[in-house]
Amino acid sequence: MTRLRRKSHREAEVSTDSLNDIMFFLLLFFLILSTMVSPNAIKVNLPNSKANRPIDNSKKPIHLSVTKDRRYFVNTKEVDFSNLETEIAEKTKDMTEPTVILHIDKDLKYQDFIDVMQIGDRLKCKMIIATAPANTK
Repeated sequence: MTRLRRKSHREAEVSTDSLNDIMFFLLLFFLILSTMVSPNAIKVNLPNSKANRPIDNSKKPIHLSVTKDRRYFVNTKEVDFSNLETEIAEKTKDMTEPTVILHIDKDLKYQDFIDVMQIGDRLKCKMIIATAPANTK
C-alpha cells in the first residue's frame, strides 16, 4: 500500500523590519516639506526694495494679501473689506504681539494701502510690508 505524502506548505512571510524605516523617512520628508511651503499662495506683484530682511515666522504672523483688483485675503481666506477688521481681530486675539505681514500689489492706489494700515493701527498690530528683492543691474 502506498502512502500519499502531503507536501509541506510553508507560510509566506514578509519581513516588515525595513517598513518602519521607510515610514520614518517618509514622515520626516513630509514634515520638512510642509515647513518649506509658503503659507501665502496668493499671487501679488510686490514692490521692489533693496532693504530686504527675512521674516521671523516663529511668531506665526498673519499674512494679509491685497491683489491688484482689490481682493483681500487673510492668510488664504478671501474676505470682504467690510469684514477685514473683524477677521484680523479674530486671528490676532490670542497673540501677545500681533504681527501682520502685508502683501500689497504695487499697482494699487496709495489710499488702499492707507486703509489697510489704519485697520492695523486700530487693532494695535505690528504691520510689516512684504517686498520683492530689487533687480541689481
